[in-house]
This record gives sequence, C-alpha cells and structure tokens, in this order.
Amino acid sequence: MNPLKHVAIIMDGNGRWGLKYKNSRNAGHKAGLNTVEKIIKETIKNKINFLTLFAFSTENWKRPKKEVNYLFNLLENFLINRVEDLHKQNIKLKILGSKKFSSKLNKLLNNAEKKTSKNTKLQINLALNYGSKSELINAFKKIKKNKNIINEKNLSKNLQTRNIPDPDLLIRTGNTKRLSNFLLWQLAYSEIFFEKKLWPAFTEKDYSRIITEYKNIKRNFGKI
Repeated sequence: MNPLKHVAIIMDGNGRWGLKYKNSRNAGHKAGLNTVEKIIKETIKNKINFLTLFAFSTENWKRPKKEVNYLFNLLENFLINRVEDLHKQNIKLKILGSKKFSSKLNKLLNNAEKKTSKNTKLQINLALNYGSKSELINAFKKIKKNKNIINEKNLSKNLQTRNIPDPDLLIRTGNTKRLSNFLLWQLAYSEIFFEKKLWPAFTEKDYSRIITEYKNIKRNFGKI
C-alpha cells in the first residue's frame, strides 16, 4: 500500500452549494467550515502528517467585495475561537501565500502560527492569497539574488513549502477538473482525484474512500 504523508485539497463548491440550498453564497462558505472540521479529524485518524487547504487564491480578489469580506470575517472568527483547540490537539498551523490583509487578520494569523509552531501531530497549511505562479517567480528571484545555481533542489528550497513533503494526493471537490494555480511545482507527481460533490457535501466517508483508492494505486514514477 502507498504511504500517505500529505494530502492537498482544493475546497471548491461552497458558493454553488449555498445558492442551491440556502439561496446565499455566504451560507455555503459557512457550511464549508463544518466540512473542514470533519476532514481535519479524519486526517488525524488516518495518521496523515500534512494537510494543505486552498482557502483563498490570488484570483479570488475578483469576487464581490461583500463576499470577500464575509470570507475574511469567517476566518477571523475561526482564528479567535478555534486556534486554542487546534493547539490542544497538537496541530500546527502554517500560512502559505502573501499576508496582504487587514492588520487585525495579519496579527491573528501570525499569532496562530507562533502559538502552534512546535506542534507535531498534524501540520495544516492554509493557502491564503496564494498563487503558484507568483510563488515560483519569487523563488527564482531569490535564487538569482543569492547567485545560486538554478536546479530542482534550490528551487524547492526557495518555495514557501520548503521542509514540507510534496503532496502525495490532491483532492478537488466541486466537479471542476483543473489545478487553478495551486502548488503547480509540488503536484508534479501527486495522484489527483476530482470529486463531483460540492465541498459542504463532502463527507468523511468520501475522504476515506479516496484515501483507500489512493493507497491501492500502482505508482511508477516513470518506471514500469
């Protein structure tokens, strides 16, 4: 069976679920948080070390301001009310992306990272204002600035995911089959599962089914 250390998830479909069932995109984002809680528990249960969640892309700023503000209010409330619980569960929180938010949110994010920095049971990487193309460009700039050789090792060392193993498995919910500028370098050899269900409807059973399927895939990495 394939070892599974790192799962990455594109949590797609919150808005569509909210419109369909609650007549509100924001209601879908709120419901999506419940799914996050369930998937964190299931990740721990399966003894997976890293979970990366794509929460807000660099392109998501194009959404209506009211929706963007609601998303960040949800995040602020989560950080205020749930970080202590994550800490007690020995969960580490790391932010991927550029912290170009309000001073209040930046402070909450920094405090959450600092508080949980030494925890070891699970590392949750929250991709916020994240875009893989920008990450790669910034990595090349760092290599050039330090006058280092451009190779795979040096590029990986200058990404925001340095010291984090590449995802073994990517799950995207919402019946959309694309990567959307997410971990383009890191996903080069990841197994990819596109799930029809919208994120708020995604369950622990769905997650367990995908994990089981992943573990039974024959992974060749270019070999026969």
